[in-house]
Amino acid sequence: MILFFLFFAGIVGGGVNAIAGGGTFFTFPALIASGLDPLTANASNAVAIYPGHAAAVPAYRDELRVAGRPLLLRSAIVALGGLLGAGLLLQTGAVAFEGLVPWLLLAATLLFAFGPALASISARLQSQSRWMTSGVEFLFAVYGGYFGAGLGVLLMAALTIIGIRDVQMANAQKNWLATIITTISVLVFALAGAVAWLQTIAVLFGALIGGYGGARLARRIPAGALRMVVIIVGLVLSAYYFTI
Repeated sequence: MILFFLFFAGIVGGGVNAIAGGGTFFTFPALIASGLDPLTANASNAVAIYPGHAAAVPAYRDELRVAGRPLLLRSAIVALGGLLGAGLLLQTGAVAFEGLVPWLLLAATLLFAFGPALASISARLQSQSRWMTSGVEFLFAVYGGYFGAGLGVLLMAALTIIGIRDVQMANAQKNWLATIITTISVLVFALAGAVAWLQTIAVLFGALIGGYGGARLARRIPAGALRMVVIIVGLVLSAYYFTI
């Protein structure tokens, strides 16, 4: 029964990710509800949603080839950040991480809600130094390795700061960088034995089905309406975890 519940949560999360993003707000709480401690649930969720990031990369191979050497430097920066973030999560411990969950969910919800505004603000900061933008990328990657919800919004903002205006190019690099961060964190979590594999596989298969179905429904369901649902869910979950 629990595995079916997680499978269903994966379908919902994968579908939401395919249409508007924010699937973590459904899969991460479901893993906690299944009886996992928050740290294990977070590590397991990172593995379960990993294919969604990686699967998008081949479709953008032309844009990635054009990106050239600057993307290589960017990749190295986020790889180090993702490694640090994943290591910090394991060092935090389940009890301490549990206290951070409501704050992390609230932060991720606000990032998701104000993503377009964040991109607009970041566009005004393009004159900042390369060192500053590299530092921003590194910090975002640390967050991605530690928790990950809202990572796509942060990476798009960082790419806007750098000056990448073409939407397809920005999306290509966002998916590539997110894949690097999640690959590093998934390997760290797996090697550390922090992943509950049975629960993870149930969510993963559900997410694959949901992602395929969501992609087919994407043209029929208004993304703006679904974004509002995700934001409301995020706020409700944040309030719930603050009170328990």
